[in-house]
Amino acid sequence: MKQSKVIGLTGGSGSGKSTVAKALEHLGALIIDCDKIAHENMLKGGIAYNDIVNAFGRGILLTDGEIDRRKLGNMVFSDRTALSRLNSIAHPYIVDRVRTILSDVEGLAVIDAALLYEVGLDRLCDEVWVTQAPYPVRIERIMERDGITRQEAENRLSNQGKYDRGDKIIVTDFATLEDLEKYIKELI
Repeated sequence: MKQSKVIGLTGGSGSGKSTVAKALEHLGALIIDCDKIAHENMLKGGIAYNDIVNAFGRGILLTDGEIDRRKLGNMVFSDRTALSRLNSIAHPYIVDRVRTILSDVEGLAVIDAALLYEVGLDRLCDEVWVTQAPYPVRIERIMERDGITRQEAENRLSNQGKYDRGDKIIVTDFATLEDLEKYIKELI
C-alpha cells in the first residue's frame, strides 16, 4: 500500500493560496490544482464543455468555439444562482479527477481548491490549510492577476464563503518566498 499524506489547501481569491502551493511544490509536494482541472474540463472537447454550454447558452462562446471564461466569470460571479448552476456541473468532474490522481500518489499531495469544503474534498485530506489576507490586499491581487476592474474583483469576493476553518491558518504576509517556505517546512 502506498504511503501518502494529503493536505487540502483552500482560501479565497487573492488570499495567497497559489503562492503557498508553489512553495509546497518547491518542497517536493504533488500539487493537484482544481482550478486547472476545471479549466481543462471546460475546454472545447473537455468533459464539462457541453454541459456548461447547454446551461449558459452559446453566447458564452468565443468565435473559435471555446468558452469565454471571462464572460462566464462575470456572469456567475454576479449571480449566486448562476454560480451554483456552474458549480453543480463542474464539481463532480473535478472530484472524480482528484480521486483518480490520489489513487496513484506516494508522498505529499496537496489538493489546491478554493471550494474544498463545499465540494467535499476535505474528506480526502489528512489536514486542511487555509490561506488568508486582508480584504484590500486580496482586491489588489485579483485586479493585478486577472486584469479586471475593482468592481469585478469585489463581485468575485462577495460571492465567496468564509475561509476560517482548517487545521492550520496561514496569513500570507511573508516578506519573501524563502520566509514562506521556511514557515511551511515547520508546518509539515
